[in-house]
Amino acid sequence: MAELGRLDGEFKIPICLLVKLAEFSKPSETKEAPFQSRRCVIPTHPIHLLDQVRLSYVRIKYLFISWLVVFIGSWIMYVQYSTYTELCRGHDCRKIICDKYKTGVIDGSACSSLCAKETLYFGKCLSTKPNNQIYLGIWGNLQSVIKCQMEEAAQLDFGTDPEPRKEIVLFDKPTKGTTVEKFKEMVYGLFKAKLGEQGNLSELVNLILSFADGNKDGRVSLPEAKSAWALLQLEEFLLMVILQDKEHTPKLIGFCGDLYVTERVEYTSLYGISLPWIIELLIPSGFRRSMDQWFTPSWPRKAKIAIGLLEFVEDIFHGPYGNFLMCDTSAKNLGYNDKYDLKMMDMRKIVPEINLKEIIKDRQCDSDLDCIYGTDCRTLCDQSKMRCTTEVIQPNLAKACQLLKDYLLRGAPSDIHEELEKQLYLCIALKVTANQMEMEHSLILNNLKTLLWKKISHTNDS
Repeated sequence: MAELGRLDGEFKIPICLLVKLAEFSKPSETKEAPFQSRRCVIPTHPIHLLDQVRLSYVRIKYLFISWLVVFIGSWIMYVQYSTYTELCRGHDCRKIICDKYKTGVIDGSACSSLCAKETLYFGKCLSTKPNNQIYLGIWGNLQSVIKCQMEEAAQLDFGTDPEPRKEIVLFDKPTKGTTVEKFKEMVYGLFKAKLGEQGNLSELVNLILSFADGNKDGRVSLPEAKSAWALLQLEEFLLMVILQDKEHTPKLIGFCGDLYVTERVEYTSLYGISLPWIIELLIPSGFRRSMDQWFTPSWPRKAKIAIGLLEFVEDIFHGPYGNFLMCDTSAKNLGYNDKYDLKMMDMRKIVPEINLKEIIKDRQCDSDLDCIYGTDCRTLCDQSKMRCTTEVIQPNLAKACQLLKDYLLRGAPSDIHEELEKQLYLCIALKVTANQMEMEHSLILNNLKTLLWKKISHTNDS
């Protein structure tokens, strides 16, 4: 018999040999030689055993890794699919709108194309909230953006998403028998409640009635009036109507119910790059902000976009219908077209100052953290009354400068870098409660626009 191998100074007998010896020791009429029925290989060196163990370990390791990759991949696909189906509900939105249109409840300039001719298509989903559907769209040969609400708009409130909706009261006003004059009174009262006695509200009412006449037959039908009334509950739509003649507001193209269509904006974020959420989790927030700045246009083009934002701030600062407050000043809410003109992508959290003050004045609070709307509209908590004060601390211009600071300083020409940085920090330091704030506001805004414009006015980018 071959000599048994040694391992660490001890004899190691192969298991197959022990099994064969046990079989041979059993009483049987016909006994085979223990090594004839099945060959039992006795290793002559311990390295053979080690090789077999290593091979088995490698196989198990790769099998486990393969299973883990498949499991994680399946889980990511499931989560992504679940997130997409929750956020992107364009099919449901279209069904609700078209059902109302086909039963004669609502009407509008986009209804026939959406529900009958089917020439208005939903494209890529841009939604970030389930109750506010945003899609890139195609209307005939026209590139567009489609916005649709999944539930009815309610009163602006703190601590909730803007404009939550309730299906049960959708398109209930005006009621049957309402005259055009009565409808005009309803719209005037709504504007008075939202905007106060500012500007020419009667002119704004006539503008709404002109827009509501979707088929341009010279009169507003009851279904068209119901669509217009539902749209007027949305802060963004109201602001878009007020600012339709301004360069940085996307143009309204059409509507159906509370679904409305605006012009397409080529670049849907001020800067940054979209990454899968699993990668987002692994990247530190500070590094992510720095990385976003890498994916920006050339500096002269950034300067032109920044001038556009400053002009928009000017448009909504004490305009003909009062002051509007930017309560979510983030890069994702700003975009620009192929000429690098700024366009506002999302204005849902730009609200009338008078409306915000009315809501906040009786709000209970324990600290200043209880007196925040959106991410950027902050007031102070009056500890003696345990109520929020009504004055927003930071003006729109300071919020815009905070957003533009890194955006403009990165890559800025050396001859204006120091002065630009100085003006931006003066801008960020602006407070609503400061003496002569309005004069400082105008001075800093004009200084920034002049500084940027002088630097790019001789370039092709201007």
